Amino acid sequence: MERIGKTAERLAEKYGVAYYELRVVRVRSTSISIQNDHLEELSENEEVGLGVRAFKGAWGFSSANDMKRAGEAIETAMKAAKLLKGSASVYVGDPVRDEVAVRQEVPLETLGIDEKLVLVRDAAKALKGEAIKNRSVSYGDSVKEQLYINSTGSEIRTVVPRVRLYIASTAFSSGDMQRYWKAFGGTGGFELVSNLDLNEWGSLVSLKANELLKASSPPAGSFDVVMDPELTGVFIHEALGHAVEADSVKNGESILAGRIGESLGPEELTVVDDPTIPGKFGSYVYDDEGIRGRKVEVIRKGVLREYLTDRETAAHFGVRANGHGRAQDYAHQPLVRMSNTYVEGGTWETQEIIEGVRRGLYMIGDKGGEVDTATGTFTFGAKEGYLIENGEVKGHLRDVGLSGSILGVLRRIKAIGREVKVSFPGYCGKGQWVPVDDGGPHILTRARVGGLG
Repeated sequence: MERIGKTAERLAEKYGVAYYELRVVRVRSTSISIQNDHLEELSENEEVGLGVRAFKGAWGFSSANDMKRAGEAIETAMKAAKLLKGSASVYVGDPVRDEVAVRQEVPLETLGIDEKLVLVRDAAKALKGEAIKNRSVSYGDSVKEQLYINSTGSEIRTVVPRVRLYIASTAFSSGDMQRYWKAFGGTGGFELVSNLDLNEWGSLVSLKANELLKASSPPAGSFDVVMDPELTGVFIHEALGHAVEADSVKNGESILAGRIGESLGPEELTVVDDPTIPGKFGSYVYDDEGIRGRKVEVIRKGVLREYLTDRETAAHFGVRANGHGRAQDYAHQPLVRMSNTYVEGGTWETQEIIEGVRRGLYMIGDKGGEVDTATGTFTFGAKEGYLIENGEVKGHLRDVGLSGSILGVLRRIKAIGREVKVSFPGYCGKGQWVPVDDGGPHILTRARVGGLG
């Protein structure tokens, strides 16, 4: 690395580049998937690569999957920065020298792929039911070792292990189909999934898929809606989180541009993005720009307080970077991304929230959706729902859709539960895929409801 560092210094001087950074990444990963007892994937991989960025009013970027081409990649990035001749600025900060490894109780590297396959097979066996015709399980783990250096003198070594297990059942009856699933995982070792009660979770997932075959379609219209922690998490991530990513704000693609200091919801509402939570799927110590990740209170007591930033957007807004520059891998440039996004707990018990609803819906889980951050509109699906009549949970609903405006739904929040769950690991796409987690408590608000599909 000393030779690569010297090469970067020499080329930066040659091309007049004031700031540059290099990421040398080694990733070892395992992928296993089974569908209906058929093994679809069983692989172990290792990849080493280099990503280089150079800044001279604009970013030049290059990467290489062969360290013998490191000098070539560095020079390409330097040339690109010089040719682009941008007028932006970049937050530099103080140099950092650190070495951090996320702890594993059962290190992923100590297990053979056969031992991991046993877990996946056991999970597949646990997915059973009379109408279950399709059962799928996927397992993935990775250990990412990264060395980050930049022109200020930073040198940061990190080791971050991640693991995720996904189980799903699809039920069929009389031409109808319903699917239910659950994901587990985080940053850490095999202990994150090996201690699961697979029979309990498998039975639950299959039971839910079966029950949804008998559920009714939802009513249509504007209703009071109680969102469970999973749906609260995806709503906050998709509808609000992307709108506070500072690159969207800077580019005029967010409805929240220029609203810092503005009240967006009730005083009880606090929304956080926090990469420092131990063990969560979206957690990290340093981002891919060498900035230490920190807890960001996006909304505090109903007021919009801070955007999520990387080095360039921090300089644009005149603030310190808060460690949200993340890249899918060494071959991608960091972008402003979320980590673990959630709503903090309020003062209500879940039963109190439900009892306060005269006529509405209780919506559970995330079934995907879409958001337009520029207009502030969204549409989400829930895994399942229930009618609420006079404070009692009644009829089971399926294919439930939730839509509305971000600001409208935030301002109509009437109650926020005490108990917070942040345990819904997944991947967020924004041209690149990065691991994230989200969640929150139960929340009561008002939105439009209708059927999906």
